[in-house]
Amino acid sequence: MYHNNSIRILTGNSHPELAQAVAERLNVPLVPTTVKPFSNGEVNVKISESVRDEDVFIIQSGAGDVNDNLMELLILISACKTASARRITAVIPCFPYARQDKKDKSRAPITAKLVANMLTVAGCDHVITMDLHASQIQGFFDIPVDNLWSEPLMIGYIKRSIPGWQDAIVVSPDAGGAKRVTAIADKLGVEFALIHRKRDGKSLAAPERMELLVGDVEGKVAILVDDMIDTGHTLSLAARTLHEKGAKAIYALVSHGLLTGSNLPELNDLPLHSLVVTNTLPQAEHHEQMPKLVTVDISATVAESIRRTHNGESISLLFGEWAETMGVQVVL
Repeated sequence: MYHNNSIRILTGNSHPELAQAVAERLNVPLVPTTVKPFSNGEVNVKISESVRDEDVFIIQSGAGDVNDNLMELLILISACKTASARRITAVIPCFPYARQDKKDKSRAPITAKLVANMLTVAGCDHVITMDLHASQIQGFFDIPVDNLWSEPLMIGYIKRSIPGWQDAIVVSPDAGGAKRVTAIADKLGVEFALIHRKRDGKSLAAPERMELLVGDVEGKVAILVDDMIDTGHTLSLAARTLHEKGAKAIYALVSHGLLTGSNLPELNDLPLHSLVVTNTLPQAEHHEQMPKLVTVDISATVAESIRRTHNGESISLLFGEWAETMGVQVVL
């Protein structure tokens, strides 16, 4: 437990459970805050205690109704700014619109950059986030951005909870995740594999399939690693491909479990031993529909990053073995 009364923690409606867990680890009470909509849908914010000249941390994730939660965050930042807070840090475990990080086709918006501008204009001085979809999003800001990694927590989970991990193979379901997968494989001292998605024809309506480009999974424990799962389509294709190639057990480790457009009972029927996600987003409802779902708690990492930021300490320690030494707490 940490004891420091000048840290002020606020939260909106996106993930109050995580905010409460972080506050308890820091031994700091949450600032009583009311965030509710008017009858016409506008967000109304009331902060019940003074934040004048305080170091304010607002915990709000890109969960559920992303647009409402983003507006709540912006209004909370603005309210603290006009209430003379000394510094305002937005703690955004899952950054909204992170997938729209580049102009990949004509007239496509770079919405992640727009979100960065909105946060800065609202009065944000610093951003703490986790496992950005693309690291270059940090460059969209002119204020400091700390991008925490769930990788040490995932490595800790693999070592404690996956039998036979020493002979496992870490798999990326697409080329974009190759760097992430090779880093984990190197730290575990195991092999890695890469899957390529392709269509059985030139038409966009043609059925998709996956091919194993690099690595041999036959008779091995396969650990699929990705940063985000939404519909679960990529995971489904990858899991079935690994099963067909002879993997003896398949685990999926994903940082952000959006699971918004997915059919959870259908995912539960995949040849997966378990789907492991972090609680950057609320998972309680998903657990009811998917018994194979396992949630790893990030509150210790977030709390330590807040404490170190407040005290002016380096947070680079959080990118190494610190999280492993803390132990991995699984939220059921």
